[in-house]
Parts: sequence; structure tokens; C-alpha cells
Amino acid sequence: MASPPCAQALSLWERDRRCYPRQNEEAPVSDSAPITPRRRLMNIVGGSAGNLVEWFDWYAYAAFTLYFAPVFFPKGDDTAQLLSAAAIFAVGFLMRPIGAWIMGIYADRKGRKAGLTLSVSLMCAGSLLIGVTPGYAAIGIAAPALLLLARLMQGLSVGGEYGSSATYLSEMATARHRGFWSSFQYVTLISGQLLALALLIVLQNTLSEADLAAWGWRIPFFVGAALAVIVFWLRRRLDETRAFAGVAAEQAPKSS
Repeated sequence: MASPPCAQALSLWERDRRCYPRQNEEAPVSDSAPITPRRRLMNIVGGSAGNLVEWFDWYAYAAFTLYFAPVFFPKGDDTAQLLSAAAIFAVGFLMRPIGAWIMGIYADRKGRKAGLTLSVSLMCAGSLLIGVTPGYAAIGIAAPALLLLARLMQGLSVGGEYGSSATYLSEMATARHRGFWSSFQYVTLISGQLLALALLIVLQNTLSEADLAAWGWRIPFFVGAALAVIVFWLRRRLDETRAFAGVAAEQAPKSS
């Protein structure tokens, strides 16, 4: 029977740690110093955790559309409200390839760490914007316009996160376990989806339909923004990959 991913990850980390010189385990990571197994594990966690946040927010929109669609669009036809919310949701899909292209260029120029940090920042901003935007009754057409802006940011973020995260994980992983560590991208992706659905079930069983429609639907977007802040903090402390650092070092003399 195969061991769970978390148990296997810890097993691989322990194996690498035993093979690593003990005196260097707490050494600071520099451009020339090797990355310790502990530090590498933290980099893998930080590099993949953004997928959980990105897809949590993505599915939170889909899961809670029934509750917030009447808030952002004019009263009247319920079907028209849902279709309008779905159309804005679809805009996010259109932005994903654009986000992948832009973030890919940015990560190649500024670094994998910078690309990952920017990606989760955009998702945080988009989720927070949805959570705090007043309804149509309060600000009129500005409400769906701000919702559209938030979805544009989220679409750019999800598109950029996927490629940037895959690149970072593959470059940060050891050659022997590259496939395993890279799989964390998909594990965290599915975890984000399940977390969004779990929160929906919890809120449906703790809040009334009226409370969910009035303010409860905002909770997942605040949760997503808070998770994004945590991941942002983690990613600010990531190490740059050796592959990018090597390319940057080679190009530095040419640019000067």
C-alpha cells in the first residue's frame, strides 16, 4: 500500500538529511552554499502553497455565486443575475493564458521567486476586492465593474501561478526526487478546491440562508485573502533557484 504524500515527503526529507553533512545543516543559504534538505522542503512548501490559495479563491467564486449574484446585479430576473455572474467568471478563464504569458516573461527576467510573489499578490488583491465591494444597491454599476476587475486580477494570477510554480518546483527539487516534489503542484491545487467546498458546507450548516445571502458569502473571500498573505510571507523568504541564479550570473557581465 502506497504511503500518503505527506508521509512520503517527510521520509524523503529524512533520507536527504541523513546524507547531508551535519555541520552544514543550519548554514545560511547563499549563492554558493548548497541548500539544506530542511531549507529545500520549506522552499517546496512555499512554492506550491500558492496553488492552494489560487484554486481555493477560484472555486469559492463558483461555489458562492448563488448567494452573491443578487448583490452585484440589478434586482429582477434571478436567471439574468446568475448568467451575469457566470459571464464574469468566464472572463477569468480568458485571462489565464494572458497571465501565463506575462508571468512567464516576468519570472524569466526578475526571477522565479519574484514571479511567485507577484502571482499570489494579485490573487490576494482580487479576493479582498470581492469581499469588500458594496452591492449594486449601494454603488450601482460600479459593483459589477469592480467584480469584473477582481476576476481579471484572479485570472491573471491563476494563469501565472501554474507555470511559475511548476518551473520553481522542478528547478528547486533534487534530480532524484524531481517528479515527486513537482507533484505537490497538483496536490495543493486539488486541496484548494476541496477546501473551498468544505467551507461552503460548513457555512451552509452554520448560517441561515438569509445570513449567507446578506454577508456570509463574503467570508470565503476574506479567508482567501488571509491565506494569500500567509503565502506571500512564505514566498518572500524563498531561495531563488540555482538554474535562474546561474543564468542571471552569466548575463550580468553582458548587460554591464
